[in-house]
Amino acid sequence: MSSARSWTLRTAISVMTAAAAFAAMATPAAAAPDSPDVEIQPPLAPFTWPKIPEFDTDFYLPPADVVAATAPGQIIAARPVELATLNVIPTQVDAWQLSFRSNNGRDEPIAAVTTVIKPRGVPAASRPLISIQLAEDSLAAYCAPSYAMRAGAIPWPVTGAVTSGAQFLEVQAALAQGWAVSVPDHQGPNNSFAAGPVAGRITLDGIRAAENFAPMQLAGEATKVGMSGYSGGAIATGHAAELAQRYAPELDIVGVTEGGTPAELGALVDNANNTLGSGIVAAGIIGASREDPELADFIDEHIDPLGRALFAAKDNLCVGYSSALLPFVNLKGFLHTEGDPIQQPVVKKALSAMRLGDTTPNMPLYVYHSNPDWLVPVGPVNAMVDSYCSRPGADVTYTRDHFSEHITLELIAFPSAVLWMRDRFAGIPVEPGCRTNDVGSMALDTSAHPLFVDAVGEIIAGLFGKPIGA
Repeated sequence: MSSARSWTLRTAISVMTAAAAFAAMATPAAAAPDSPDVEIQPPLAPFTWPKIPEFDTDFYLPPADVVAATAPGQIIAARPVELATLNVIPTQVDAWQLSFRSNNGRDEPIAAVTTVIKPRGVPAASRPLISIQLAEDSLAAYCAPSYAMRAGAIPWPVTGAVTSGAQFLEVQAALAQGWAVSVPDHQGPNNSFAAGPVAGRITLDGIRAAENFAPMQLAGEATKVGMSGYSGGAIATGHAAELAQRYAPELDIVGVTEGGTPAELGALVDNANNTLGSGIVAAGIIGASREDPELADFIDEHIDPLGRALFAAKDNLCVGYSSALLPFVNLKGFLHTEGDPIQQPVVKKALSAMRLGDTTPNMPLYVYHSNPDWLVPVGPVNAMVDSYCSRPGADVTYTRDHFSEHITLELIAFPSAVLWMRDRFAGIPVEPGCRTNDVGSMALDTSAHPLFVDAVGEIIAGLFGKPIGA
């Protein structure tokens, strides 16, 4: 899609969104320097709605020369924010947004944002930090977690209940453990849904920024770190895990949990063609092309007029509306090529860069997936785990759930993932090597039930003013 057409559509969407609001290097990157003296901007005045990121460019898009002059993970700007479930119910925590330097998949400097959150008060001991990559799965900046989680943001039916509701409750469950949390806008300044290489870098640099932000009261590089993500969030988490040893070797990442992992995007396209999932996968095609100029040119050259119009209509939508647009369509049929579009050299090269499994992470992994997943097929996840486990030093626990599907597994499995991460933060070693567990339902893991009950209790108490995790 041409840059002029994309810019025009994005501008129009931004204006309409603002009106609605008023109506309602694969090489190691140097570690970020300490940022204890970063100036923290004042909070918003009472009864002031936060700007959407498209209109908040001073914070989200600092000048390119300022970004290039900093190290990956170095903080450029910081400000306190108020968070709220579904943008309305106040969350009793301390939170800030950090604008920082990161890199895209070609290791070129970009600006990025993460929301860092901690329980209120001074901890008795150093807190661990978990970076939670939410499944934003969207194509516009106003859908990003940093905006969607804020009190007074555009109501969640527009931005999507995923980031401001369901998955934000998972963030609160982590806070209820007493952990500090980083929630990066891992799709980056181009809102590049499904572009794993940039998402992984932003995730790691967001951890660096959080560690070096004094108000988070962390122990710097000595902080124990975990990473977690499901579905679109697992793209960022998986790539961050594979990149960590090369890109951010100073981070003490003690464990990673990921579920519903889109390990091979080509398999997603094959699986979604002419099915219910074609709408969200089409958004992934658009997002991936935003980080790959060759792929973008290939699509622009070969897409037919109907596909061009439908892709343009999706270009700035959040996940709910984007998924609802283009279900049951022939995605491959929009691209007029000799043979299968996925087998074209440009496309194969792009998909290869976004495939998981080529590098075994150097930290323990907890991977879970629905065996009958209708959106993200299990086959590529099996292959990813097999690839990891074919190399020395792999520590992988892989659970396949046989009575769930893509959406329900996230809620079912999250308590078990938290328990596993809690053991890693406590220094309990994992059983070395690899193991695969086939279960009827992860919901039957009775050891996770008390954690779920306690977390829900903490969140409910927070509705009545009790600080979460304090």
